[in-house]
Amino acid sequence: MPDSRIADHVAAVRSFNRSYTKFLGALNEHLLGSPYSLTEAKVLFELGQQDALEATRLRSIVDLDPGYLSRLLGRFETRGLIRRERSTADARRQVIRLTDAGQDAFIELDTRSAEQIRGLLTRLTTEERHQLVAAMGMIRTQLDRSATPTLRPPAAGDYGWVVERNGALYAAEHGWTSDYEALVARIVADYLAGHDPDRETCWIAELNGERVGAVFCVREDDTTARLRLLHVEPRARGAGVGGALVDACIQFARKVGYDRLELWTVSLLAPARRIYQRAGFTLAGEEHTELFGHQLTGQTWRLIL
Repeated sequence: MPDSRIADHVAAVRSFNRSYTKFLGALNEHLLGSPYSLTEAKVLFELGQQDALEATRLRSIVDLDPGYLSRLLGRFETRGLIRRERSTADARRQVIRLTDAGQDAFIELDTRSAEQIRGLLTRLTTEERHQLVAAMGMIRTQLDRSATPTLRPPAAGDYGWVVERNGALYAAEHGWTSDYEALVARIVADYLAGHDPDRETCWIAELNGERVGAVFCVREDDTTARLRLLHVEPRARGAGVGGALVDACIQFARKVGYDRLELWTVSLLAPARRIYQRAGFTLAGEEHTELFGHQLTGQTWRLIL
């Protein structure tokens, strides 16, 4: 990238930071009209997330100089917001807890923050809020390369999200018709109507707390499982999400006793194909067909477990 473009991008990021901190009042001496600075509020927030936190763990989370953090905690202790004690597991370690006064301070800050953000979001339409949250997720994913995907079972609303995102992504990226979204909807509906939880499952992938992908492992017959509906959000590609989802399918299929795992895809989906190949799948067959408004080469891939 030419240096002039880098300079333009640096200027754009700095401009965004100035606007964003102005919106949130993060540069004010006291955050949200409270007696606390942004750094103090951040420490209070982290302490409010759990009953107790080791000092070394807190320092790692808030990324503060040890001396500065020690002085800040000293001020909190003087104000009666925290108490420090020795760990029962290791007397060399210090454990920090919020007092009742500290919990009250945390709750007040948390409530004010939520009200502030709610006030900003109510200016937007539902679609604009979705776009904003997606953009924020993309920023976090692009900048935090240390983030690793986490997988969890589906919760309420996740199945509808799988249908919506598959339909939207394949229409935007490949021009597929609504026939594909209808197919995804049928697959998900059939799964919900009567899947065997001992032999079939689904995972939702998250990065930085945002949904970024999904996959299903379903029964084909007594010896064969099928990997279905693997998708990864564009902002999360390259972060290991697809590999983590495929690996979870493989491990599950082995654990419950299938002999092989199969999947169907199309040749134009090269990134997905590379994930399958790295996981050990081999091409078992191809056919040329017209689907979703296009001439496609369908492929069956197989992994012997």
